Amino acid sequence: MGELYIGIMSGTSIDAADAVLVDFSHNKPELLAHLSLPWPAAIRTKILTLAAGGSEEIEAFGDVDILVARHFAELTAQLLASTPYTADDIRVIGCHGQTIRHRPNATRPFTIQVGDPNTLAEKTGIAVACDFRRRDLAAGGQGAPLVPAFHQAVFAHPQQTVVALNLGGIANISVMHPGKPIRGYDTGPANMLLDAWCLNATGQHYDENGDWAASGEINDSLLKALLAHPYLQRPAPKSTGREEFGLSWLNSTLYGQAALEANSIQATLCELTAISVAEAIKAEAACGQLVLCGGGAFNGYLVSRLQYHLPTWQLCRSSDYGIDPQWVEACAFAWLAKQLIDHQAGSVPTVTGADRACVLGGIYPGKVSLKSLFAKS
Repeated sequence: MGELYIGIMSGTSIDAADAVLVDFSHNKPELLAHLSLPWPAAIRTKILTLAAGGSEEIEAFGDVDILVARHFAELTAQLLASTPYTADDIRVIGCHGQTIRHRPNATRPFTIQVGDPNTLAEKTGIAVACDFRRRDLAAGGQGAPLVPAFHQAVFAHPQQTVVALNLGGIANISVMHPGKPIRGYDTGPANMLLDAWCLNATGQHYDENGDWAASGEINDSLLKALLAHPYLQRPAPKSTGREEFGLSWLNSTLYGQAALEANSIQATLCELTAISVAEAIKAEAACGQLVLCGGGAFNGYLVSRLQYHLPTWQLCRSSDYGIDPQWVEACAFAWLAKQLIDHQAGSVPTVTGADRACVLGGIYPGKVSLKSLFAKS
């Protein structure tokens, strides 16, 4: 079989599912096609309701699990329709699923993603690799972030410190010092909180270029209260999500604060992300190259605040390395699927805190036999 893989990613903002088609037959992955398919409002509401918890969760889980998988299947079909390739050309779909719970610090740590791989494999005819987080949890790790190993494969420099910053729903960093093990962790909230407040206050799903935030003023009192969140002082390894940095946390922090204009709250939330990221990076190195990934790389106001707090760092986008910021995470899950097929580790103990590096994920066969799937091309 060839070396064409599809990667599917849907993050904590739950705005859309992203898919990429990647060719791994060369030294560096080549992005051949990409597509983003917004979540229908009804499905997004169901995902958010399930993530928030409540009654009849098992029934809701079963329903959402299938709905998410069908959305991923439609995304795959539309992606392939935009290319000269068919399902028979694709070796594996690497699918992250949609996280609805991530509890790495529970008494018995667990993480749950929806998006039934059986349904996805059946509807596409392509083998599906999924469930990437739980093996790392079983080995004593956080199960997140999982993108640093991919970041190292595409961004590392033999003579310069490079930090890859993923500004997705949550912000996470991958710290690559020449000749040293990679480090990485979630630094705190990013687009998830920014988008949630923007939607709550304006009805718009996101603040394009950060222009609305730029029209406000950073409030020192609110910023101090937000920065007091215990997670931000917790040492790595660590990972977080909607459970700790959702809109309910913001509303509880706003309670008791002086009344603020909505755009000033947005500006302060941008500053929260910029400072929490900058402090984490400065603790790792004094200078280097900062590679911006994720949707937040297009938030001009947020990027300007990052540059303000990191004056000795050279900022660039992942597109300078050949991968548009929006598609880096989806590419990472295509890469993790390839690691699984090649029986190579996808986790990094110095990132997640696991006892050992693990081959991540499980395989759900498509039309091709498992023997053919694992045969060397």
